[in-house]
Amino acid sequence: MDIKNDIDDICLKAKETSVSLALLKTGEKNKALLSAADSILSHKDEILEANAKDMKRAESTGMSSGLLDRLRLNEKRIEDMAAGIRKVAELPDPVGEIIESFERPNGLQISKKRVPMGVCGIIYEARPNVTADAFAICFKSGNACVLKGGSAAIDSNTAIALAIKEGLRESGIDPDALGMIENTDRESSLWLMKKKEYIDVLIPRGSASLIETVVNNSVIPVIETGTGNCHIFVDKSADLKKAVDIIVNAKTQRVGVCNACESLVIHRDILKEAVPLIYNALNEHGVEIFADDEARAVCPAMSPAGPEDWGREYLDYKISLKTVTDIEEAIKHINRYSTGHSESIITADEKNAERFLNEIDSSCVYVNASTRFTDGGEFGFGAEIGISTQKLHARGPMGLRELTSYKYIIRGKGQIRP
Repeated sequence: MDIKNDIDDICLKAKETSVSLALLKTGEKNKALLSAADSILSHKDEILEANAKDMKRAESTGMSSGLLDRLRLNEKRIEDMAAGIRKVAELPDPVGEIIESFERPNGLQISKKRVPMGVCGIIYEARPNVTADAFAICFKSGNACVLKGGSAAIDSNTAIALAIKEGLRESGIDPDALGMIENTDRESSLWLMKKKEYIDVLIPRGSASLIETVVNNSVIPVIETGTGNCHIFVDKSADLKKAVDIIVNAKTQRVGVCNACESLVIHRDILKEAVPLIYNALNEHGVEIFADDEARAVCPAMSPAGPEDWGREYLDYKISLKTVTDIEEAIKHINRYSTGHSESIITADEKNAERFLNEIDSSCVYVNASTRFTDGGEFGFGAEIGISTQKLHARGPMGLRELTSYKYIIRGKGQIRP
């Protein structure tokens, strides 16, 4: 009961604070963001000490190398965290923007005005940088936030949140603008999902099982994010050097992120030439390839793939490889197994490129580029709240505008409806 009361109290304070946050001027928000960034840097030692505890605990439980990389903080990553908050401060403030306006025949002046959501709840797993990113995006868009990280990063998340709260306090902002739920039990997550009277939107960031749990149990509107079975299709006209470079980048730059490539699709006509090049390049990085029989006939060193591999998000040094006869089969395979995140085609055929762009049903579709660019920072949005893989309200990297709604402002001169 104490846990539930604590969550209720955090959510209530966030709701009450959200009223004043919605009225803050852009300069006031930017000042507070810069103060929060400075506070994170001034508490760098405490954050690193907290992260060391999380890392030790995670290593003892056998966490995969990809997830350990997500969890790990160092001085550079903390500096990047602060820089991300500063970058958000530099972005245009969407709140108050008039999206459109028009006059009705009866003289009513109607405007559509961008406004904050109110309170954003974020449930996430072993990525402590989300604590800073989520706060910054929510705050700049005029929202309070209630954050609930997983047990793996609890010490890091708590230390970062305390630093941010201190920065808010020093800039004259109510620190309850950021609510941090420190209890990591499943029960507390399920209770948070019922707080519709306080929270306006809930955003899960993490594994497929986390997202599924939130979608199935929340009574709060949910924006689905993140699960990334991202594909790269190497067409028969592809420049193979370019293809190998893109694949290595998309798979190995950071294996534990949602925009990493998890699935390769190769045109049959270039199998004998392409597969050895791809295998050798990925093998140098320790990547295990799970391939179909046709591809393994070319390169027997690859592991056999089962049906479960086509839809798997490995988040590890593993990748699947499927052989297809043409672009039609490639599109059909990708649309079947994609999680709606990011897909890329490597091709010199403009017609196939356009077909891929038009027929692949994902939030981000690329031609001759790495899927790793699906990121709020890379899109120029500053820090992101997540990658939406659904179609309602928001899709793809979610920045400031995606955390706003709108309302209609109607000005009259005594009109009544006949």
